[in-house]
Amino acid sequence: MTDARVGLTVTHRRYVPYNHAHYAGNLVDGAYALALFGDVATEVCIRADGDEGLFAGYSNVAFTAPIKAGDVLEITATVTKVGNRSRTLDFECRVVCRGRPTAPAGSAEPTVSESAAEVLDPPIVAVAATGAVVVPQPR
Repeated sequence: MTDARVGLTVTHRRYVPYNHAHYAGNLVDGAYALALFGDVATEVCIRADGDEGLFAGYSNVAFTAPIKAGDVLEITATVTKVGNRSRTLDFECRVVCRGRPTAPAGSAEPTVSESAAEVLDPPIVAVAATGAVVVPQPR
């Protein structure tokens, strides 16, 4: 019998402010996504178990594309396994919007404003991970 919590998915969206950029090209460090995974995992624990729970660790993390200041991120956590106190979660951080202050190279399109941005279709998967959280034993 499968636990009803398996498949529970929670999604957050977050704009990445420019003051979070640490590297040339307005790049944001990978730890930024991991902190967002912690936030979405907290909501998963609340919804699944009525407790904020604690993050136990990651078994896999893959940084597959850059996150930049000005991005809009969609962060998703899905419960894939339920133990007595542990929950295994799959995480994905996708870039759904990105700043585009200049026209693409070779484009006949005129230069756009410094604050121009676009919706990415399809989104870019920037970070994927598998992690575990623990919640208190039910009383």
